[in-house]
Amino acid sequence: MSYSDNLFYGASPEIQIRARELRKEMTPAEKVLWNFLKNKSLEGFKFRRQHPIKNYIVDFYCHQQKLVIEVYGSVHDQMDQKEYDSGRTSVLEEFGLKVIRFRNEEILDNFQSVIERISKGLTPPGLP
Repeated sequence: MSYSDNLFYGASPEIQIRARELRKEMTPAEKVLWNFLKNKSLEGFKFRRQHPIKNYIVDFYCHQQKLVIEVYGSVHDQMDQKEYDSGRTSVLEEFGLKVIRFRNEEILDNFQSVIERISKGLTPPGLP
């Protein structure tokens, strides 16, 4: 098992259980985005929802592209949450992941723009 395999699948049993629990819950924005991503509607890439990465559970993850998509609400506007999110993003980027964040409202009000931003974060198969 390589370091990257351990990184993505080496989550503790507690984190894995919590990820399974979170998969049962979805905000309306997450549901809209998941309905699009789960059908490989974006360049044919496979995404996972509520995926454990080490000590974190990310909202959506594409292993092929090392792309994380996070969806957040107004609670993330609070200073302590902003600091936590910033630190979390830094750690995920240190792992070599690309992180894109969207507010719930962005997904519900301007879905096409969200899809365009995600598409820009993807590298088509066969390209470096």
